[in-house]
Amino acid sequence: MPSSQSLHSATAAGTPVSRARLATLTALAMLAFAGNSLLCRVALKATAIDPATFTSMRIFAAAAVLWLIQRGRTGQPRSGADWYAALALFVYAAAFSYAYIGLPAGTGALLLFGAVQTSMTGYALWSGERLHARQWCGVALALAGLVGLVLPGLAAPLLLSALLMLAAGIAWGVYSLRAKRAIDPGAATAGNFLRALPFAAALSLLMHAHASADRAGVVYALLSGAITSGFGYVIWYAALKELKASSAATVQLSVPLITGLGGITLLNEPLTSRLAVSAAAILGGIALVIVRRLKAA
Repeated sequence: MPSSQSLHSATAAGTPVSRARLATLTALAMLAFAGNSLLCRVALKATAIDPATFTSMRIFAAAAVLWLIQRGRTGQPRSGADWYAALALFVYAAAFSYAYIGLPAGTGALLLFGAVQTSMTGYALWSGERLHARQWCGVALALAGLVGLVLPGLAAPLLLSALLMLAAGIAWGVYSLRAKRAIDPGAATAGNFLRALPFAAALSLLMHAHASADRAGVVYALLSGAITSGFGYVIWYAALKELKASSAATVQLSVPLITGLGGITLLNEPLTSRLAVSAAAILGGIALVIVRRLKAA
């Protein structure tokens, strides 16, 4: 999921679009990002595919789709790649897959989103940015929500899975910080997925003794890579040409909520009071931070 701090580099001038088309593009992008969690969770819960194979197939499918799109746009694909960003992208994808062995879809998406935004806010503070009192309240509220979500208890997620998802969120925050300077975010994303392929291949080779897959698992992995990752980013960058930065940041708050609803309705996951309270704290806290920051910018 693109972070709120990578928005300015993606808002290149483009042809104006109608409000209806903009709303459609934005909704499709949010559904795609939520779909990543749902597809990964159902694949690892209900099929025979292992996390390493899922990760490799997802990265391969996304790289192939984005390469073809870039080739169609420019006649010759531009990499725009960064090996450090590609490594962060791989770490995100691998930790994401392994985390969903033991996490419900909604809980995973909430931990991921909270870790991304919290880690990037931490980097901003380390870089010298100052927060207002309301933003500090937002940081404290979001951190309290994250801690409350993973504290031991009957409704707590598996600790190892939760830590892996937090690691995935931090890795995505690092990726966003590396990629936000890109002049052409689409080209940079395509190049980084291509450069993530060797890391994915190494993971599959390392874990070959545990490799397994079936037709359904392969289909879910390819859909996650080609549709909800590859085409998802293309749609999102198209929407970003017209969205205000504050609107783009705020609308991303819907992704964990969409994922949670999808997990409840499609995967029969329970809605616990712990999840509901944590979601309100994390998303509310992040909203206090990012909206004020983008308005100031």
